[in-house]
Amino acid sequence: MINSSCYKDKLVRIQRLINIKIAKACRTVSNKALCVITGLMPINIRIEEATKYYTITKGEGNLYDREMDIKNWIHQAKHITIMEGQDDSTHYIQAYTDGSKKDAGVGSGIAVFADGNLKTTMRYSLNERCTNIQA
Repeated sequence: MINSSCYKDKLVRIQRLINIKIAKACRTVSNKALCVITGLMPINIRIEEATKYYTITKGEGNLYDREMDIKNWIHQAKHITIMEGQDDSTHYIQAYTDGSKKDAGVGSGIAVFADGNLKTTMRYSLNERCTNIQA
């Protein structure tokens, strides 16, 4: 992350000059307005985003966020939690699952019914490397 305001100011100045050229704007237009006009994310925010992404995937991320060979992926079904009710009650529980992969991302969902009534739904965003089968 950019902790020093000196470095941040230098990067913002460089991006401002580029944005002025792209937008063909006057030098009096604010940097925030230039970023909106050109559609470019402020450079300091983009750098912080890239730093956080790197930390999660390559640095101190957990086992699921790190890059690894497909053969080493841990299957989600091995880490499920079974919720149990009281021993003297009889309920019919149904769980429906679905997963999909699109350009927008990969996700999965669960709907749990007890005695025909919807009890809970859960949604999960998965890593973009997951397939629709894994979802």
